[in-house]
Amino acid sequence: MKNYCVAAFGEVMLRLCPAGKKRFAQTLPGTLEATFGGGEANVCASIAMLGGNSRYLTALPDNPVARAFAAQLCGMGCDVSRINFAKVGRMGVYYAEHGSNMRGSNVVYDRDFSTISLLAPEDYDFDSMLDGVTHLHVTGITPALSANAFASTLEAVKFASGKGITVSVDLNYRKKLWNWEAGTAKNVLAGRCMAEIVKFADIIIGNEEDASDVFGIHASDTAIDAGVLNISGYKEVAAALAERFPKAKFVAITLRESISADHNNWGGMLYDCAAKEAFFAPLDGDGNYAPYQIKDIVDRFGGGDSFCAGLIYALNSEKYSAPADAIRFAVASSALKHTIPGDYNFTTLSEVENLMKGSASGRVQR
Repeated sequence: MKNYCVAAFGEVMLRLCPAGKKRFAQTLPGTLEATFGGGEANVCASIAMLGGNSRYLTALPDNPVARAFAAQLCGMGCDVSRINFAKVGRMGVYYAEHGSNMRGSNVVYDRDFSTISLLAPEDYDFDSMLDGVTHLHVTGITPALSANAFASTLEAVKFASGKGITVSVDLNYRKKLWNWEAGTAKNVLAGRCMAEIVKFADIIIGNEEDASDVFGIHASDTAIDAGVLNISGYKEVAAALAERFPKAKFVAITLRESISADHNNWGGMLYDCAAKEAFFAPLDGDGNYAPYQIKDIVDRFGGGDSFCAGLIYALNSEKYSAPADAIRFAVASSALKHTIPGDYNFTTLSEVENLMKGSASGRVQR
């Protein structure tokens, strides 16, 4: 691997879920499974699991729960030494029900007054936090929390870009967030704020909805709610994003066809902005796009984050840095995430490489 360090800045939360596919009404009062999760933390965890160098940057309350999160992430091999443990705020919480068949998954957020939403840019020492970092990753989730969280994310990418650090931005539009400016529609606020952040991006990442929801850029002949995607139309989406944000070298889009909550088709596209060429994965033996058919999904939360992590890892490697190889790696890595409970992708490099070679039978490894 190249000499690199990938940092990600954003909010992590305590995740509380009913066991299996039970509903809250069936479980409470009772026991919920507690783990941790958040888009940027998930990326750092996945890169560390793959054997890469990652550093997680955030602000958390200085209490035992937040310290337990840091200890877990550190145990996975991620650098947590630059976390800002503050004396204000709280750790956000999200409650998640897993869907089944025609019933979709559901998320309830409880993250008002979280530490990262309260702190302003001047509360961070970005010079120290980004010391030795070669790649910074942010998402559209943290800026959606508050004006302060948006300003801090924007300052982080400005600082990184000024230092020559590669910046990747996952658009990650969340309809239940972007509530912090009264009188402004959520998508309008998201579009305005994310435009300021994305103009610093070397790599833009999104799913089949993000470009439409945030920037009004649509893929033709696509019906997302029906799980119908016009795959070739996303090359036009990527080209439009590249034209609007000329600093970008790559635009990556995950391609999810949701047949049901338990069965998704999964793939991705990487667009090389300079060459104006799109690379799709996975491909069949004739070189045609043929998505993974993921049936009996265990947990789809964090799927997009594992794609980001796989892509960033691949582009920073020597073996998989070519666009066609990077997208194959990213899609394989994120496909495997759907088999793993929790937000983190506990998938190893050898498992990703085996899937890329076609080993998808799930046989016992002895």
